[in-house]
Amino acid sequence: MYGKGKFSGDLEFMGLADIFQILGGNSSTGILHMTSHYAEKRGLIYFVNGNPVDAAYGSLHGIDAIYSLFGWCKGVYEFHEGNVHRERVVNSSRMEIVMDALRMLDEGKIRRVGPMSHDASSMVQVVGSGSVSNVAPPVLKGPLVDYSYVVEENRFRDGEKIIKEGAHGSWIWAILDGNVEITRESSRGPITIARLGEGCFVGTFTSLLFTEYSRSATVTAVGEVHLGLLDTLRLSGDYASLSTDFKGLLLSQTSTLKKLTDRAVDLSVKDCKGDGIIKDKESVGEMEFSMNDLFAITGGEICVMGKTPKGYFPLMTLGKEDVFGNVPFMEIGHELPCTSVTASEDLEVSRLDAAMLQREYDRLPVTFKNLIDHSGSCVSVTTRLLCDRQ
Repeated sequence: MYGKGKFSGDLEFMGLADIFQILGGNSSTGILHMTSHYAEKRGLIYFVNGNPVDAAYGSLHGIDAIYSLFGWCKGVYEFHEGNVHRERVVNSSRMEIVMDALRMLDEGKIRRVGPMSHDASSMVQVVGSGSVSNVAPPVLKGPLVDYSYVVEENRFRDGEKIIKEGAHGSWIWAILDGNVEITRESSRGPITIARLGEGCFVGTFTSLLFTEYSRSATVTAVGEVHLGLLDTLRLSGDYASLSTDFKGLLLSQTSTLKKLTDRAVDLSVKDCKGDGIIKDKESVGEMEFSMNDLFAITGGEICVMGKTPKGYFPLMTLGKEDVFGNVPFMEIGHELPCTSVTASEDLEVSRLDAAMLQREYDRLPVTFKNLIDHSGSCVSVTTRLLCDRQ
């Protein structure tokens, strides 16, 4: 049974990409209803824990229906919370869907629904995920910011550097208004890695360790930006309350993001196919790593291979203390079968208790949960950036 709409609005002011990110950031479960005067049928997207599992629009279902609904620029939406008894037929991650859909819109493979257009179900041109172009990364957005964690507010002008690559600092900001661009320096100049908007964070879990470290990227204001400085001591208390396995998971995600970013820079400045990454590694059978496994590497290495239109492409190498597998409360686009894995002969792993980690996650404050979701989204976006450049 579904009650009144918990979240609603006009698609002209908030597009489906933003809606996906907000529902994902809040781990929402329910049905998103979409209607438009320019479409004969309504669209339905089913979400479980913030991730789309199925959709329907006219004769379209699953991922095809979702792609077509991204073309709606006129209409209204309403999200109804409630249990969803729907088999999962959409296997792409939330961020993968958003990035593919925005790219397909730019390439004209999804028709826009609005004035002077007809029913999208008769016009949509759906293609498989993984189409490649040089479209800039979409602006990530997150859920509403909890001001109880904000100790100070800062404003930055257009083009002003908020963080400089190589500088030291342990601050974490929440973006209250405006957008920022994340770049890395290279021999060919700055390379854009991601763009972040309202509800996202500037900073990583490394800031909670109270150890000196240098910033791995430059953060620049795009237009006027309003940031909220978070209470690092309070966040550090939340972090200290976690189990060793949970802390290891968070630090592994931070390490993974840095490795992916390093890889993106390498690919931008030279022809780097990744032969060295997969050297002396063999394929890992499905019997060894199932889709629901989560483990920490205790010895040896694995290579994570991302999907591209031309096959699998080496993304990075994970080693001792890194975590790989299906995290129940986070989708990063590295889960099987989204990726393939090769391993060194001396690989040793320790399986993690995913149910226990889920219980820990459920007890965390909303702001800390949002930081975790933001970390996963950044990994997902950077992974797609890498695969697209191939």
